[in-house]
Amino acid sequence: MDEAALRHLLEDVRSGATRPDDALAALRHLPYADLGFARVDHHRHLRQGMAEAVYGPGKTPDQAAAIVAELLARSDDAPVVLTRASAEQIRAAQDDNPDATVVGTTMVWRAAPARTEQVLLLTAGTADLPVADECAATLTAHGFSPVRLTDVGVAGIHRLLEHADALLDADAVVVIAGMEGALASVVGGLTGAPVIAVPTSVGYGAGLEGITALLGMLATCAAGISVVGIDNGYGAACVVARQFFTPGRRLTADPTDQHQTAP
Repeated sequence: MDEAALRHLLEDVRSGATRPDDALAALRHLPYADLGFARVDHHRHLRQGMAEAVYGPGKTPDQAAAIVAELLARSDDAPVVLTRASAEQIRAAQDDNPDATVVGTTMVWRAAPARTEQVLLLTAGTADLPVADECAATLTAHGFSPVRLTDVGVAGIHRLLEHADALLDADAVVVIAGMEGALASVVGGLTGAPVIAVPTSVGYGAGLEGITALLGMLATCAAGISVVGIDNGYGAACVVARQFFTPGRRLTADPTDQHQTAP
């Protein structure tokens, strides 16, 4: 249950459209719903502004589809995201819950209204695109419209520098890079916006499947960069979303509500 659904329920009780006993029954499901194989956290959207996401690996197609259905049923407007979904999970989730947007292995239902913050999404190379797709889909689910700059790694730094104005204007920047991960340091030195760095498992032998990029980003001399785990495009998008959310306010933008503009 998200804030809009809870507010609607309380208004119905006040107007007499819903009996208090029926409201109480609905509120019993607010903390979580026990599906037997999963306990779906319906309270997370109220706490964090973001509903619980469904992580595909380790779940059967039917389990993934059932969790998605539960999240959709208990909320009026919170986005629902299924990540790292297999082809079988995508088919099952679509069959049971139509109207999804599919980007790579990420599925999104009921994306949030558009926000005004400018988010820049950079990839060092074309091989980083699967991680960028996951990040972009998650950002879009929460109302952001990321501008993507692809293949702007440090081996050809001129490709990045021609977009210096975009870096200066951005409200947040996500940098996705493998190899040695140097792009995050360069970007961190060019913009004052929050920079979220995502190391990827792209690279040759000494890249150690992303560990070298991860350590390089953690050891950056550009102060204030946030670093998420290897290939974690979803996590990077959530860091961006948290930048513009404070407790008690919805993450989704509503231009009619004077109290929802994050500082």
